[in-house]
Amino acid sequence: MKAPGEAARLRGRRHRAGRARFGRAGTARTARGAGSVHRTGTAHGAGTVRRAGTAHGAGTVRRAGTAHEAGTVRGAGTARGAGSVRRTGTAHGAGTVRRAGTARRAGASRGAEAVQPRPPLRGEELVAYEAGREAGYREGFEAGLHGFGRLFEGTSIIIPTLNQLEYLRMCVDSIFHHTEIPYEIIVVDNGSTDGTAEYLEGMRGRIRYRLLDRNYGFAGAVNRGLMMAKGQTIVLLNNDTLVTERWLDNLLACLASDDRIGLVGPVTNYIGGEQRIETRYRNLREMQAFAAAHNRSDPARWQDVERITGFCLAFRRELWERTGYFDEGYAVGNYEDDDYNIRVRLLGFRLVIARDTFIHHFGSVSVKALGPALEAVNDRNAAYYGEKWGHDPHGWVRRVRDWVRARQPGGVDSGFPAAFSEADFYPRHVAVRASSGTVYWLAQGERRPVDGEFGLPVARLTAVDLLRWPIGPPIAAADAERLWHGGMSSEGQTGATLIRMPDGSLQHLEDGVRRPIASRLAAEGWGLAAKPAVPLTESLAAAPEGLPIIAPARTEQRL
Repeated sequence: MKAPGEAARLRGRRHRAGRARFGRAGTARTARGAGSVHRTGTAHGAGTVRRAGTAHGAGTVRRAGTAHEAGTVRGAGTARGAGSVRRTGTAHGAGTVRRAGTARRAGASRGAEAVQPRPPLRGEELVAYEAGREAGYREGFEAGLHGFGRLFEGTSIIIPTLNQLEYLRMCVDSIFHHTEIPYEIIVVDNGSTDGTAEYLEGMRGRIRYRLLDRNYGFAGAVNRGLMMAKGQTIVLLNNDTLVTERWLDNLLACLASDDRIGLVGPVTNYIGGEQRIETRYRNLREMQAFAAAHNRSDPARWQDVERITGFCLAFRRELWERTGYFDEGYAVGNYEDDDYNIRVRLLGFRLVIARDTFIHHFGSVSVKALGPALEAVNDRNAAYYGEKWGHDPHGWVRRVRDWVRARQPGGVDSGFPAAFSEADFYPRHVAVRASSGTVYWLAQGERRPVDGEFGLPVARLTAVDLLRWPIGPPIAAADAERLWHGGMSSEGQTGATLIRMPDGSLQHLEDGVRRPIASRLAAEGWGLAAKPAVPLTESLAAAPEGLPIIAPARTEQRL
């Protein structure tokens, strides 16, 4: 169905974005040469594991089974003293740990005399050097291999891209030039044909990346990047943006100021909604001067809002683990960020615009490249948004907050976010399938492997979703089917009943609690629409109301 109310309003917002500035990529080049990285023998590696100050500590690692996850973790800004280095990235094996300042001025030293070039090595010296380099490579390789799965105290910057190589190149260069705290760059390419793959291959050791076989859309690329991310904080960044001085420092200062803050975004020159500000710069040099003056950290300029757009989003890894992947039901792009906003707010988190942080946005170049097809994409995604959340998506947020206030004296202001994950908005007494093919039964705070052939609807969940439930003992398929129909299992457990309310909406009675189902799409997503529904009776109406049931996020990939 077409999206009424909220979805239609959002669609209008997207067509009222501000003026684009400097539309030609070629006029907006940043210093590409800034911050060269010494890549010592990438040898099919996923980035260099380097021990600062030693020539033999370089080595490369690539995760088995993946072809393009090369990358860099940059520790610029973490080591201020000459010769000192904080090894923030060596544990996870995803890339190079750089000393402060090297990313900006390769080869320059702070307060030290220029280093004179040494003559080339010959004879025994050359043999000793090569032996040391080979030993260092092996040592680095092993260190990276064993530490690949570990996280690092830094930020994973995820950039989805599709056929906009010059914009991508400028975006990446701006990160190199203006980011002085630990980070890694992850680029996920949606099947570009403009040389993006060759560019990323040439950046191996500086960027981690993934080349997808086709266009999975913005949400699909973001999800692949989230799966690859190693940072404790995450930033999603459009490929047509240029970051600026202190951009990441300011966003993370805002995010760290309150555990209840879920998503943080900057202001910009070109976007719909409250994040657009007026600017007067005429070129990118003036833009960077404007941003340098603007980007002064100031908590008084942080603004709580109901909506943040996805051109630049900062959040904690923990938030992603509790909320889950982006919904790939929003094909190509648009509305997936609005959907994530609702899901994050349902958990009780705040959305904040850091008005003390400005980055430049050329303006949705990948989506605009769709041409006449853009309107059809917007219409389809608006319809999906409306089908998933109904005519008033924010009404579900208010309903959950009222539910919390009725049960918790301090309401949402007394630690409410710590109580929920998205699992609390999933139904009980339903079957789900893992990417491995295993079918689980969700009930009573655990997932139980189903033993035998289960002949009823099964929902598909990602590994991140399933990890929220501990594994319980197996349950016989016949028992699970009886519980699905509302009967009693051989263990004496009572199943769930689907209720049709007088207004036509559906509720699910689970363990004595009536839970409203957010939409018909939610009922279909969990297989509940296939259950026979009973009318509301006086005894059923006496059951207390619980948290709503929302639709599971759709994913096309094995996540």
